[in-house]
Amino acid sequence: MAAQKKPVYLTPQGLERHKEKLKNLIEVKRKEISEYMGSAIADGDLRESAAYDEARLLQSANEAEIANLEELINRAVIVEPKTGADASAGLGAIVVLEDEDGDHETFHLVGTHEADFLAGRISDESPFGEAIMGKHEGDTVHLPDGDTYVIKEITFE
Repeated sequence: MAAQKKPVYLTPQGLERHKEKLKNLIEVKRKEISEYMGSAIADGDLRESAAYDEARLLQSANEAEIANLEELINRAVIVEPKTGADASAGLGAIVVLEDEDGDHETFHLVGTHEADFLAGRISDESPFGEAIMGKHEGDTVHLPDGDTYVIKEITFE
């Protein structure tokens, strides 16, 4: 009996981004690789063709990425945020934090497969994300590194 794989929690926007990437890999990238492979084959002896070997590697990597994205999408659980008076920081929340100096930073709480710290999208499973999850506006957040923030605003896209 195969072990059941754990669900992948995504925001609706995150699922759309993954679907768009999958569509591009299937409809655009496959065609580009096929054309590249065709030109490598047309060049002659495949036993000594670095271009053909490269095309095969690109094809293999593209197909693996397609399979991974299909698996991720099939395991996706879309998380709809709670809004209104009960709004708390959860997946999909855009959280504005104020540090001890009064500076503001904005983060978007997302699932692990959507995280991109440089773009301000932090994983709910990261220490930073875990510290924010479930908090409300006005709550104080103590991070593992010792920094303290106050949640100034929670909104949703």
